Amino acid sequence: MQLKGWIELDKKPLTPEEISAILTERPCDISRFGGEFYLEWNKCCARDYMGIIPGKCPAGTIWCNGAPAGSIIPTSRSSDLESAIVEAVRIRASDGVCALSGGVDSALVAALSGLPCIAVGLPDSHDLNRANTVARELDLPLTIRSISRSEIKDTLPLIISLLVDPSPVDLAIATTLFFVAEAAHDSGYQRILTGQGADEVFGGYSRYLNQTSEELTATFAADFASLARQGYRDQTIAGYHDTWLSMPYLDIRVVCAAADIPPEDRVKDGIRKRPLREVAARYLNKETANYEKKAMQYGTGIWKEIKRLARQNGYHNSVSDYMHTIRRV
Repeated sequence: MQLKGWIELDKKPLTPEEISAILTERPCDISRFGGEFYLEWNKCCARDYMGIIPGKCPAGTIWCNGAPAGSIIPTSRSSDLESAIVEAVRIRASDGVCALSGGVDSALVAALSGLPCIAVGLPDSHDLNRANTVARELDLPLTIRSISRSEIKDTLPLIISLLVDPSPVDLAIATTLFFVAEAAHDSGYQRILTGQGADEVFGGYSRYLNQTSEELTATFAADFASLARQGYRDQTIAGYHDTWLSMPYLDIRVVCAAADIPPEDRVKDGIRKRPLREVAARYLNKETANYEKKAMQYGTGIWKEIKRLARQNGYHNSVSDYMHTIRRV
């Protein structure tokens, strides 16, 4: 048996010995596995319902001898959002490190997990300063990984080689996660808890504002569908450093609880991710719960540096063309 990630059954995390026993004695229980995992045994494989961990079979399926043999449908559900988030973080907090940028998404995960934190960015970047503030407020240890311009330049060719047809945005996000994963690995961690998925589940993008209920429903559906590609990108980068990303906001409990909230109530009165902020206000101070933060590629200063490198190499209007040049080198 080979397992990447972790498995739960009926809200209980399973040990490798318990998983092996189920595979042998109660194989029907495999279809009820929750967690974040890719599992191989004999000539079979299985992958978690949300597809958090990449693998050789589609998300939420069991394959044997190269053919579909069943589906993964976890039993753990919750209609109460706060309970869902608390449980999703709790069950992941037995080990690992939290990627902290200082926004509400990662701050709530850090507060509930109590795990050590890691923050990355260029010197004096917004995310480093903000993460420092939040870590002090939560009284959590924080490892700062300050990234130099030369490190970004030297790393870009490697990151482009790891990704499949990356866009400039993909490159900037992947570069940020590359240094998060490197810092986690260097600190002895494999599991990295992140705030990924919160924007798609709760409505964190500016495009959600001023949309009708019908438009919001379509936008939420399209953005949620995009998570599979994003997840593959992010786990590919994390895997290079022998780490993997754990995502509480994409726990099936959280996804189901959020789905019960009408889209227009998730983005309401000009407030994005309103239900998440309401939960966060019970665990964080008011400023952090309501803080509007830039996306990681902006807050770390990495996107600005990639654009500067493109201009320095003669590509004043196209990061894509600069990427093609790096790819050819």
